[in-house]
Amino acid sequence: MRLGLNLGYWGAGNDAANLELAKEADRLGYSVAWAAEAYGSDAPTVLSWIAAHTERIDVGSAILQIPARTPAMAAMTAATLDTLSGGRFRMGLGVSGPQVSEGWHGVRFDKPLARTREYVDIVRTALRREKLRYDGQHYALPLPDGPGKALTLTVHPVREEIPIYLAAVGPKNLELTGEIADGWLALFFSPEHSGESLAAVRAGREKAGKTMEGFDVVPTSPLFVGDDWRALADQVRPYSALYVGGMGSRKQNFYKDLATRMGFEKEAQEVQDKYLERDYAGAMAALPVEFLDATSLLGTKERIAEKMQALAEAGVTTLTITPMLQDLEQGIAGLRTAVEALDLAGVGS
Repeated sequence: MRLGLNLGYWGAGNDAANLELAKEADRLGYSVAWAAEAYGSDAPTVLSWIAAHTERIDVGSAILQIPARTPAMAAMTAATLDTLSGGRFRMGLGVSGPQVSEGWHGVRFDKPLARTREYVDIVRTALRREKLRYDGQHYALPLPDGPGKALTLTVHPVREEIPIYLAAVGPKNLELTGEIADGWLALFFSPEHSGESLAAVRAGREKAGKTMEGFDVVPTSPLFVGDDWRALADQVRPYSALYVGGMGSRKQNFYKDLATRMGFEKEAQEVQDKYLERDYAGAMAALPVEFLDATSLLGTKERIAEKMQALAEAGVTTLTITPMLQDLEQGIAGLRTAVEALDLAGVGS
């Protein structure tokens, strides 16, 4: 199991610290630094900045939003970042959610699985530098009734194949991820509750005639180091409540559904009800400490090492950590503790 760093979103006032965290992760031998986008900072600009200030660490999008750019544009971005970084780009893709897709990008959130399949197919075709022709349900290239012509990507990526990851939560999307992607970007991954999700990914791999060999399972886990893990769990509440309670809509929240499948149905419903009523303190308080502990890295180095061992045994191949809501000194200390815990667990690669 390797280590990664998730820097989240840019522009929140901690940009200088995030850059220093990425540089420290590079020095410590972390495998990849990920950046996110929603409706603020975009991931490619951030990743080019990180790549320019580091030497070895990969840079990855977690995620590029599918409704935000055409698949051809995504391929152009991937090829450019791979070239500028010297072959260090990993392409994470996701459909986002209905509120962002329709409210921010003006793209209907319909048939996300079929749209994702076509999108990845077009991206791979473009990155292979084949003439871009596609006749799908959602994409037609060139348009059949105009002057467009089939074009070929002019940029030569450093690598023949840029790895593509999908962010997936629901069972059908997980199966699709196993079938068409090189890796899975997961949130709220718990070793004790991962069997169903990994079974769906494995089914997708089998559908494509592949095994899990070489497939990258990449959960992101908040990291807090200290003696009292229960007190540290309280630090995770704002982050977890936002996703379980506030992501998506009342009818469609993938993270609430995931918490329900993990056995926290009643609590997840309460979190959502309170969050949508803007009772944020109540939503945070409603999160069970068992859920927070299961989906985070909390406590001493030794306790974190035990969790890392369980994650590796569950099938995680890249463990991405987020040293959240801490100052730079604590964040760097967290990165170093994670390396020491991985050594202690004996599951590093």
